[in-house]
Amino acid sequence: MSTVTIPPVLTSPRDDAMHLYRAFKGFGCDTEAIINILAHRDATQRALIQQEYRAMYSQELSKRLSSELSNNVKKAVSLWMHDPAARDATIVRQALSGDIVDLKAATEDIEYQASGDLKKLLLAYIRTPRYEGPEVDKLMVEKDAKALFKAGEKKLGTDENTFIQIFSGRSRAQLAAIDSAYHNFYGNSLQKAVKKETSGNFEFALLTILRCAHNPGKYFAKVLHKAMKGLGTNDTTLIRIVVTRAEIDMQYIKAEYQKKYGKTLNDAVHSETSGHYRAFLLALLGPSH
Repeated sequence: MSTVTIPPVLTSPRDDAMHLYRAFKGFGCDTEAIINILAHRDATQRALIQQEYRAMYSQELSKRLSSELSNNVKKAVSLWMHDPAARDATIVRQALSGDIVDLKAATEDIEYQASGDLKKLLLAYIRTPRYEGPEVDKLMVEKDAKALFKAGEKKLGTDENTFIQIFSGRSRAQLAAIDSAYHNFYGNSLQKAVKKETSGNFEFALLTILRCAHNPGKYFAKVLHKAMKGLGTNDTTLIRIVVTRAEIDMQYIKAEYQKKYGKTLNDAVHSETSGHYRAFLLALLGPSH
């Protein structure tokens, strides 16, 4: 006897908007229903749901969610509902302190809050269009590796502008290739050169860009582990990474996490969180296998 698999019921953005509206009705709200809908919709679907909700109920869904939810689940869901550009801008503003709507405002925040070489690097990084494909320009790689050596270890003092220009303008694949060429030419890693030639938040920003260029999955796994180890949890970091990477490279992060720490990321999040907040993050992470 054969068994027939029943496909999942596909809901429209209009149906989702109606179900969300019902979840808000009455005393308190049905947070579980909200999570079951929103955690399983991609960026396009979430935008359409918000559009339908606005048309049907003359209200912004994001504002209603903000008024109905609380604490960490509110922070996580609110960040999830942003389109990627507005979300990145929100994170930039939170890092500099405050609240934001778009990258233009993020630029203004950096102008106002940051200073010195860090400010130059951040502004260059968000303003510079970068090709992010896998191809590498070998001639440019060698030229950049030599330029970085000349700007740092070869001279007395440091030409920070060269570091800013190359680190903000090259793709991840290109930057990883530059690091490899630098080591081949000078017997030293670019990471060591950055540590030797720069300091403070500028050094931290350059190292973060470099580490993400080599293996973003490994980098984010390490940051997540640090956010959850010891007494208490850095929920701001946990929310930021799970929400922003869920639709990009979470499977790679999960694989790196298990390889490095011997337990699944899902298990780690489960042990460090609770309630609806835990349910939402685990839904974004997806199955642990």
